[in-house]
Parts: sequence; C-alpha cells; structure tokens
Amino acid sequence: MHRNQLLSLLEQHVPFTEEEAIFTKEITQFVKENPACFERSLLIGHVTGSAWIVDKSRTYTLLTHHRKLDKWFQTGGHCDGDSDVLNVALKEAQEETGLQHISVISPAIFDIDIHEIPERKGVPAHLHYDVRFLFEADKDEPIIVSEESNNLAWVKLSEVKHHNDSQSMLRMVDKLH
Repeated sequence: MHRNQLLSLLEQHVPFTEEEAIFTKEITQFVKENPACFERSLLIGHVTGSAWIVDKSRTYTLLTHHRKLDKWFQTGGHCDGDSDVLNVALKEAQEETGLQHISVISPAIFDIDIHEIPERKGVPAHLHYDVRFLFEADKDEPIIVSEESNNLAWVKLSEVKHHNDSQSMLRMVDKLH
C-alpha cells in the first residue's frame, strides 16, 4: 500500500505538544481512510509536505511570504500523488527557494500540522494535513523568489514570531531550543 511509508513515519513520530498529538492521531486516521490522500483532487483535504529549513548554526530559518495566503510560512506544497512526503518537501523547498544544496537533517517527521485552506477560485475550503521535515542549507547560498512567493528571508528563530505568530510556527521554533 502506497500509504505504508507515511503511516510508519506517523507511528514513530513523538509529538511535542498535546495539540500535535491530536494532529498526529487525526492525520493517521485520515491517511488510513483515504487512499487518495496524496491527491489534491480529494476536496475534503490532502497530505502536503513542508520543509523547515535552518542554517548550519540552527539560529535562522528560511521563510517564504506566500503570495496567495499573504503570510510568512515554511516552504512546502501538494504531494500531487507522490506518497514520498519527504521527497515532496525537498522538491518544494528547492523549487520555492532556488537552493540547490539542501540537506535532510533527519528522515523522521519533524512536525505535524492540520490547517484549513480557505475557498479560492471555485476550490472549496479544505484541510491540509501537513507533514514537515527538518532540513539544513547554507545561509550564504543565493536564494531565488519563485512565482508562488512575494519574498524569501532568512529569519532569526527568535524573530519568527514577528513574521508569523501562529502556534504552528512557534512550535517548530520551540523544537529547536
């Protein structure tokens, strides 16, 4: 079953907060119940892959100002049928930043989040079951803003709250302290 890899990673994941524990249970149930969980055509929601990219000193993270949502986030996107969510997160990170040298710090899940995406252009509001992985990149490597973003910035972890103060973002910062 193409969902086994993700289900195995979810089973091994140790949630950082009670909220993340709930998300882990909910995404596990969602993946088990929905064979098309990696397809954006599943209009109730779908699995997405994200990259929390840090520099070698682990004091900065690379954030993108998302054009459609008009907020700062980590890079990431739709699986579009690819059940290797780590690969999806890496591909999205490269596409959205222009970075060619991004290293996987761990193949284990770094963070889980479930959030609603608002209705847009006839696509109903739906959930993103976001699976996040931890990556490292050189802060001095040139970055390129993609069409999906308004901007990219290396942000000190202690300053992330000034860009996006959501529990989701702050939880990832806390995991590195």
